[in-house]
Amino acid sequence: MTAQTTHEFRLPDVGEGLTEAEIVAWRVKEGDVVAVNDVVVEIETAKSIVELPSPYAGHVIALLVAEGQTVEVGTPIIRIGESGAPEQSAPPVAPSETAQAAVPTPPPPPGEVPSVPAAPSGPSGPEVIDTNVPPAGNATLVGYGPRQRALKRRPRVATGAPTEARDPEPAPARTVRALAKPLVRRLARDLGVDLASLVPTGPRGTVSKEDVLAAAGSGVANGTPASRPAAAPVAADAAGRETREPVKGVRKQMAAAMVASAYTAPHVTEWTTIDATATVELVARLKERRELAEVKVSPLLVVARACLLALRRTPLVNSTWDEAAQEVVVKHYVNLGIAAATPRGLVVPNVKDADAMSLVELARALEQLTATAREGRTQPADLAGGSFTITNVGVFGVDGGTPIINPGESAILCLGAIKPQPWVVGDQVVPRQVMTLSLSFDHRHIDGATGSQFLADVADIVSDPATALLY
Repeated sequence: MTAQTTHEFRLPDVGEGLTEAEIVAWRVKEGDVVAVNDVVVEIETAKSIVELPSPYAGHVIALLVAEGQTVEVGTPIIRIGESGAPEQSAPPVAPSETAQAAVPTPPPPPGEVPSVPAAPSGPSGPEVIDTNVPPAGNATLVGYGPRQRALKRRPRVATGAPTEARDPEPAPARTVRALAKPLVRRLARDLGVDLASLVPTGPRGTVSKEDVLAAAGSGVANGTPASRPAAAPVAADAAGRETREPVKGVRKQMAAAMVASAYTAPHVTEWTTIDATATVELVARLKERRELAEVKVSPLLVVARACLLALRRTPLVNSTWDEAAQEVVVKHYVNLGIAAATPRGLVVPNVKDADAMSLVELARALEQLTATAREGRTQPADLAGGSFTITNVGVFGVDGGTPIINPGESAILCLGAIKPQPWVVGDQVVPRQVMTLSLSFDHRHIDGATGSQFLADVADIVSDPATALLY
């Protein structure tokens, strides 16, 4: 038989320090031939759906993780043979078998000589190449992870006299109270995170909000590892009148982010109801323009442009609060986020440097951003670094709301539905296209005057787009 080099592709961190992902769908099957950069699997992280290309070329020998299973970063997910026909001598390895193979062999009983299995030899034995080599002393372990490290640290009974081996008596438990601010403690309680299990990174050894969010985002709550098989919705009662659905992926990240924002940033929300007839008429005219013939044009485009102009007069709205440094970071660029509802949860991708775009460029960027989000294929880089967000509840026929600020930002604008309503113009009541705008902002550093000025500027431009010439 021809010697064959075998590679194991481990689940990579696709960005933002992610710790786990769900195998959504395999694009290949055993026996298929793949080239470098061929997409082999689709995964869902806490951020989005991501397609993973193969770093190796060859034949698919085995799919090591089943669809629907959630695994940690670094777990082998596929085995690829570099040359020759598909390897038949090595049967597909089930996830449970992979985990079992990773467990170190326990020590032999006292006085018994351990048996050492013979290593495979000859050209028929495949050579396994793995760039993710575990720590020294465990180089033969596959999928070396927290469980294996825990087993390695487990106390072993010394061999010698043939007496009954007993585990050492556990030391008396010592209660240690983690240092954390009340808001951080409340956040940890709501997210189910044990403060005592975290390594504090805050000032003077305190547990910070970021420490709690990192633990919640990785799925480590009360010391429980995050990696566990994904479960489908199951009936909660015998009659099937209730079901339970696991919270994971994008939805899990959204929940943690919203709780963190609500409990760390004191929200203030202001409302204004305006006559948006001029914007509706402008949208109709823009649709007739040759430059925008193949681009979707809606009131959202005009409002987005209005926000970008208004931020020039109130730059503090486009900032972030740095808790660790006790500083306000004012951003001289606008990464404009658009909240998008997807079947897998709420995501907020953002248009980078939207303030430097023309109206046509902004229209194209918004269309591409929302289309990608609806398909669930927004990449982690497009979700990071937002500075100001717009959420449009008007598409659902809702008049308005009190949105929660996207973490890392200081304000979010909510667009209500545009509806014909009676409106006073001069001394007459006439039907007009009316909408409500609501702005939530972080009251730690944005006072009422600043927030009100920004909202009023946006409302002025939406009411009369010609006023944009003044900015």
